[in-house]
This record gives sequence, C-alpha cells and structure tokens, in this order.
Amino acid sequence: MRRSWIAVAFLLAGVMASGCGSTPTLQAATTELQKDLYRLQADRFFKNPLTKLKIVERPDKDLPCDKDKFQRVFRATAEYGPKTSDLDSDLDRAQTVMENTLSQALHYEMSYDLSQMDWLDARLVEGRKDTPGITVKVVVVPESPMWRLVAKTDCLPRS
Repeated sequence: MRRSWIAVAFLLAGVMASGCGSTPTLQAATTELQKDLYRLQADRFFKNPLTKLKIVERPDKDLPCDKDKFQRVFRATAEYGPKTSDLDSDLDRAQTVMENTLSQALHYEMSYDLSQMDWLDARLVEGRKDTPGITVKVVVVPESPMWRLVAKTDCLPRS
C-alpha cells in the first residue's frame, strides 16, 4: 500500500512539474514558424513552378508588440492552377487545397467559417497552433496572386 502512495506522489509531482514553465516563448514559436516555411516550400504542390510560390517576408526579425514582448511574421503568395469561367468553383478549390496543405502538411488546427459560402469574391482560410502560439490566415482571391498567406506568432517574451 505504501508503494502505491509513493508512486501516486511521484506521478502527481511529475504532472505538476511538467505544467510549470509551459508558457510558449518567441524562440520556440519562431522555430516552428521557420519549420512551417520549409514545409510549405517542400510541399509537392508548392514545389511546382506554376504555383509561383513567393516568400514575401521571412520570420527573421523581432517585431515589438507589447512591453518586452515580440512577434515574428512570415508572408507568402502563390498561384492556383488554371482559372475557369466559374469563379466560385475556382475559389472553392483553391480554398480546399490551402486548408488541406495547412492541416496535413503544416499541422494547423483549422477553423471553418461556413458563412463564406455566400462570398462571391474571396475566401478566408484560418488555422492555429496553440502550442507554440502561431496563427495563419490566407486570403484567397480571384486576381493574381490567388493565395496571400500571413503567419504570425503570438505576442511573446523572447525567452
């Protein structure tokens, strides 16, 4: 009986210790954001030169956002395949491809806004990684470039 109490005490101590210091840092979020950039560039769809993936801003500068807190941002643009005469279908397909890429290749938790089905001229794709604190938003529009991606870390302390 005494051994089981000791085991329970060690388990509780371990659980409590693992909860301490779990606040994300800018360094951890930046590392994950860099990995996302590389994953996007390595994705088989975006490796195709026809997508014209362009990294507009790399996440290599600390941007002040609060007292002693900073964030990192990466921006990219890309094209989606041949356009047809059905603009709504083009936007829907481009939205689906981006949602699949973000959720499967980059491991974002997607949020879905069903009211967008009524939008005729754009779509918004949103995803989140709670740990380490990154949000991605992609605007899908009919004009070039069709995808406009912005991924940001939360406003975090450096360490």
